[in-house]
Amino acid sequence: MLLGTWNLENLYRPGGEFGPKDKAAYETKLAALAATVTALDPALLGVQEVGDPEALRDLTGMLTGDWHVALSEHADGRGIRVGFLSRTALRVLHDTSAFPQKLIPVQTDDRGGAVSESGRGFLAVETEPQTGSGALRVAVAHLKSKLLSYPGNRFNPRDEGERARYGAYALYRRAAEATALRALADVLLAGDGRARDVALLGDLNDEVQAATTQILLGPPGSEIGTPGFKVKDNGDAVRLWNVAPLIPAEQRFSRVNSGRRELIDHILCSHRLIQRVTAAGAGVPGAGAPQLPSVGADPQERRSEAGSDHAPVWVRIGG
Repeated sequence: MLLGTWNLENLYRPGGEFGPKDKAAYETKLAALAATVTALDPALLGVQEVGDPEALRDLTGMLTGDWHVALSEHADGRGIRVGFLSRTALRVLHDTSAFPQKLIPVQTDDRGGAVSESGRGFLAVETEPQTGSGALRVAVAHLKSKLLSYPGNRFNPRDEGERARYGAYALYRRAAEATALRALADVLLAGDGRARDVALLGDLNDEVQAATTQILLGPPGSEIGTPGFKVKDNGDAVRLWNVAPLIPAEQRFSRVNSGRRELIDHILCSHRLIQRVTAAGAGVPGAGAPQLPSVGADPQERRSEAGSDHAPVWVRIGG
């Protein structure tokens, strides 16, 4: 069974403010996306940047076989949201954007604006991907971007002070969203990660060792590649493991930002699930290192480009 996550990059139907400029560009994009999904052949794929729900249905219409779709109802200001494609029926468990109760609103701009919920919702579903395998509970997320925007729809700051402040505001939001996602993970795990198959996945917009990504792990210690990994302890009940160390080094990136490779799309597994992971990768299985364009600060530059600027990240799970 293959479980994956993929940022589809501005999946809109043509003619709007954010999507492809014409039908030909749209059809080329869909064809490229469909080819990658077909090559992945996932049992369950978490997706991000779905702008038009109809566009996702256009995509599934290009795939062979039956597919089940679940989408969050919590979209951001551009209308993008997270969702799932699945070979088996999905039951929505949670669709939320709320911060945990004790987390106060965080500052978002120079005027003192604040938010008390995530910019894009977190969607959690349950499915049984293989007969007799038991329930698999998975949450998908798309945390606040590192690509900064400024008042007046600018992508360049007036000065370095503004750059620093808005970088801090973005970090506040991403940390708060990671905290909210961890709270959802606690609900899915229910203190029983040794017996429950639970995964978090999505575009976390930061790398493995970033503080925001580390929030999601739970109790420290026992990471993959350390002596503690095979040693059972009380933290295993609520701990999550990032599969990144299992990805071959030459594939360990999911986006190229200004020429720099970075792994910002992640899959984290509960104790029971991580024991059955047999392989992990980025890109299409068997195809080597992902072939990705380098992106800059302005996401509008790629609105009519085919495919996605992210590589899918995946794990293969045995019985």
